[in-house]
Amino acid sequence: MTETAARLKRIPAAVLFDLDGCLIDTAPDFHRVVNLQRERYQLAPLDYSQVRPVVSSGARALIGLSFGIDDSHDSYAEKRQELLDLYLEYIRVDSQLFEGLEAVIECIESRGIKWGIVTNKPRIYAEALLKAMSLDQHCGVLVCPDDVSRTKPDPEPLFLACQLLGVEPAACWYLGDHVRDIQAGNAAGMFTIATAYGYVDAGEDPSAWNADLCIHAPDELLGYLEALPRTTGAAH
Repeated sequence: MTETAARLKRIPAAVLFDLDGCLIDTAPDFHRVVNLQRERYQLAPLDYSQVRPVVSSGARALIGLSFGIDDSHDSYAEKRQELLDLYLEYIRVDSQLFEGLEAVIECIESRGIKWGIVTNKPRIYAEALLKAMSLDQHCGVLVCPDDVSRTKPDPEPLFLACQLLGVEPAACWYLGDHVRDIQAGNAAGMFTIATAYGYVDAGEDPSAWNADLCIHAPDELLGYLEALPRTTGAAH
């Protein structure tokens, strides 16, 4: 039996998710606000296919895509804040859990396994999104850049999540759709799962990120979870 197969048979103490592009499909609402902002500057709308792969790289990348500028440009800070203000206004119009993840969460909870989110999304937006989706009462921990001095790919946010949940990092799974997620998870000693269904650029290969496992749909994760034995304290 391989090490990956062996670890998949052990009940994790917690399952931790990245947020955008892993747990929640936020790209439709980012596409919406990018084009609302572009409309203000009399710019033609961008196709969804142009915006989706950039979402996991954050506001800086979206402003770069939309206006061709970086944070050294005089208008960058103003445009970035304008985009974020629009996003907060339209934070949950079309955003949804990726198909199949509702069943994944139900399975995790039914087995008494803790779960949470470790994201590079600032807390003001992460909390607003989770509340709008009624996930805030289910999520066991939410760690955002506001909570740490170093963000992913540094493992500090993952260590903090484990501390708050009262679990050991080596007993946790961490899922993400960006190489920095896998780098952070590996550095923390977690079992890492690359979510190839997320916001992966066409030129990238998630199977090359050195993750312990690469999945192409949430149903694959559900299959691994359903194969686990139930914990003693699982809910029924």
